[in-house]
Amino acid sequence: MKKLALHWKIIIGMVLGIIWALVSSSMGWSAFTINWIDPFGTIFINLLKLIAVPLVLFSIISGVANIGDPKSLGRMGGKTLGMYLVTTILAITLGLVLVNIIKPGKLIDEQSRIDNRINYEIWADSQGYQIKDGINYLKDPAYLQRAQEISDLTKKALKEVSVSDKLETAGKQKETTPLQPLVDIVPDNFFRALSNNGLMLQVIFFAIFFGVSLLFVPDDKSEPVLKLVDGINEVFLKMVDLVMQAAPFFVFALLAGVVSKMAGDDIGKVLEIFKGLSWYSLTVLSGLLIMIFITYPLILKGFVKKISYSGFFKAMSPAQTLAFSTSSSAATLPVTMECVEQNLGVNKKISSFVLPIGATVNMDGTSLYQAVAVIFLAQLHMIDLTIGQQITVVLTTTLASIGSAAVPSAGLVMLIIVLDSVGLNPAWIAIIFPVDRILDMFRTVVNVTGDATVCSIIADGENMLDYQEKKSPTDTFDLDSKS
Repeated sequence: MKKLALHWKIIIGMVLGIIWALVSSSMGWSAFTINWIDPFGTIFINLLKLIAVPLVLFSIISGVANIGDPKSLGRMGGKTLGMYLVTTILAITLGLVLVNIIKPGKLIDEQSRIDNRINYEIWADSQGYQIKDGINYLKDPAYLQRAQEISDLTKKALKEVSVSDKLETAGKQKETTPLQPLVDIVPDNFFRALSNNGLMLQVIFFAIFFGVSLLFVPDDKSEPVLKLVDGINEVFLKMVDLVMQAAPFFVFALLAGVVSKMAGDDIGKVLEIFKGLSWYSLTVLSGLLIMIFITYPLILKGFVKKISYSGFFKAMSPAQTLAFSTSSSAATLPVTMECVEQNLGVNKKISSFVLPIGATVNMDGTSLYQAVAVIFLAQLHMIDLTIGQQITVVLTTTLASIGSAAVPSAGLVMLIIVLDSVGLNPAWIAIIFPVDRILDMFRTVVNVTGDATVCSIIADGENMLDYQEKKSPTDTFDLDSKS
C-alpha cells in the first residue's frame, strides 16, 4: 500500500466513501456518519481554507514579481500576458455557456434539489452569508415543515432563519452604484480582507499590486523580499502536499458525510447525486475537449498559418501525454519546452520566457472547471445566480487561476476561494471530489496545450519561429530518450 501512488489511494478513499454512503443510507446509519465520520471531512475543509488564502497571496506575488525587469519585457511581455488573459477568459466563458445550456445540476429530481436548497439557506444563515438569489424557501410553511424533517432545528429557529435581515440586505443592494463591484475589489484594510474569505478579490488585488511594485524596486532591495516570498510560498505548497498525503482518509470522511447530509437515509437521493455528478463530468469534459481540439487550433491558425492542425498535435503529443499522466504543468514544463523548441521550432529565448510564465499564470483548464463547478453546485441547490454574480465568477476564477500552483489538485484549493466569493458552501467540493482526479488530468492537458499555443504565437510575432513539418513520427521528440 505504501508503494501505491497517492492518486490511487485517493480514488480508493472515494470509492470506499461512496460505498459507505450507500450502505449508511440503506441501513439508516446517517446519524452515526454525520456525528462520527463527517467531522474529519470538516477538518479537511478547514485545513484547505487555512492554506488557501496565504497560498493565493504569495503565489501571485511570486508569479508576478518573477516575470523580470519590466523595462526589458517591452512588447513581448505585454503580448504574452495579454494572450494568456484572453485564452483564460475564453475558457471560463465557454464553461459558463456549456453549464448554462446543459444545466447538469438541474437534471436530478426536484425534491432532492429542494432539500439541498433548504440546507443551503440554513447554512447561509448560520455563516452570516446572504441568500444569493433573494428567494427564501423557508418562508413557505410547506418548506418549513420539510426543513424540520431534514434538520435538527425547531420550527421557531427555522422561522428566525427565514425572517432575518434579507429585506434589509435587498434594500442596501438597490442603493449600490453600477461601479460598486469595482470599488469592492480595492481594499481599504488589507488585514481585514485577509481575515474574510468573502473579500478574496481584495487579497488578489493586493497581491498583484505588490508583485508589480516589486518589479520597479531596485534588485538589491527587492531580492531579499522576493526570496522571502518564494520561501513562504514553498512552505505553503509543502503544507498542501502534507494535507494531500492524508487526503485518502479525509476524502472518505468528507464524501460520506456530505452525501449523508444531503440524502439522509434515502438511498434514492444518493443515486440522484451521482446522476448529477455524471452530467457535471460530461459538461466539464466537453469544455476541455473543445478547448484542446477546437479553440486553441483556431487561435493558432488565426496567428500562425505555417503550423498545420495535425502538425501541432504531433509536435506536442509527448508533453500532452506527460501532462495527462502527472496532472502537473510544472512537472511537464521541461518536456513542454523541448517539444516547443525541437518540434515547433520556437527560439529558446521565447520558450524560456513564455512557458514558465504560462506554467504560473495560464490555467485555462482549471479556470473552465472552476466556472462549471460553481454554477453546477448552485444549480444543484436551486440557486439561480444572476449575470452579475456569474461575471464575479469569471473575474474571480481569472484572478485565482494566477494563484493556482502548477501541481496536482491545486485547482481544488482555489475552488474554495471561488465558492466563497459568491457566498456558497466550500464543503460542497466533496460532491465533485469523486471525479476530480480524472478531470484534473484533462485540465492539465488543456493548460499545457494553451501554453504551447501562446508560445508559438509570440514566437511568430517576434520572427523567432522556424517550424518545419515533421514527415515521420520518429522525427518528433522522444519522451523516453529524455528520461
